[in-house]
Amino acid sequence: MGTATDRVFIHIGLPKTGTTYLQTLVWSNRDAVQEAGLLLPGRERRDHLLASMVVRGDRNVVRRGPGAAEAWDRLRAAVADHRGTSLISHEFFCSASTAQWDRLVSDLAPAEVHVVVTAREPLGLFVSSWQESLKNRHTEALEDYGRTVSDDPTVIWDWRALDLGLVLERLRPAVPDDRVHVVVGPGPGEPRSELWRRFAAVVGIEQDVLDAEAGFANSSMGVVEAELLRRVNGHLGVLGPAYERARWIRTLLADRLLVRPDAERFRPADDQVADVRARGERALALLASGRYDVVGDPELLRVPSDVPARRHPSEVTDAELLDASVRLNATLLQEVRARTYRLEETEGELERLRRQEAARPSVRVRRKIARMRARL
Repeated sequence: MGTATDRVFIHIGLPKTGTTYLQTLVWSNRDAVQEAGLLLPGRERRDHLLASMVVRGDRNVVRRGPGAAEAWDRLRAAVADHRGTSLISHEFFCSASTAQWDRLVSDLAPAEVHVVVTAREPLGLFVSSWQESLKNRHTEALEDYGRTVSDDPTVIWDWRALDLGLVLERLRPAVPDDRVHVVVGPGPGEPRSELWRRFAAVVGIEQDVLDAEAGFANSSMGVVEAELLRRVNGHLGVLGPAYERARWIRTLLADRLLVRPDAERFRPADDQVADVRARGERALALLASGRYDVVGDPELLRVPSDVPARRHPSEVTDAELLDASVRLNATLLQEVRARTYRLEETEGELERLRRQEAARPSVRVRRKIARMRARL
């Protein structure tokens, strides 16, 4: 399948580098972004996740529902019908192999493929990614996290996807250095909108096309809450498909019930800090040796020589975990109570509408019943 588009930007993360913020901005303002000359192909944001799974050969894509396995073809078709610039964005593309990048570039030919890599200081990235793995139901302790590099393109929470140098090396044979844009995240004291400003400049649209302060920012758990979630994950039964796990573990527990304004930050062990620092230095050397388009200060990608002293999750005490568990149980009870009352009210209203429909059939009432049942 050929394409008439001029350029296609593939934004590949890295994970935990502001990808959710950027994706929320562009999808929430899709019409304005497209009027500014940047096509977001596909029916919905989820298509870009599914496309990344297809490109990386993830067989689990067939479990994502009807049409999931055709997501990459839908994106290619939309790009082929568009004259101008297109943007495909999902952080899981970063795990693709060199052979998969070769096929991706070939699939989009004769378009000029550019890759956008958002990056941040790697120690903070490492800690955030471990937290994100917990939101995806993993149970690996921090001291065991990041000890290996997977050769499997379907693996995300691993140095395969987190090591900027490794990602750039896999890209190099398929995409010329000068078409790889490394966007450095904001430094200390800079607003998060600076990330949008740099990203917009790369993809070629005006930064004031949208309100850059309106994007969603991922929340963080403290050291006690993160360790509690890790242990809870080990006791969870079957939760169904990925979107169900996201709904209950990520959205309910991690992003709402376990987030505290006074959350205590934490750090990995000394040998892991040293490993992260070495990976960061190697990535910086690679950037300096190539013709990459680096947007922002690359020094912000260096682990500081002075890393603040913080606790490790293994130092969390049983008393702290018990206290957090008690608070979580109390909050969950209130949550169940509120949802039960809402459910009872909805079921009562449904019963009233059913009686009304039985006494005097009405298309309007039947439609209202159908909508209410869909929400149960």
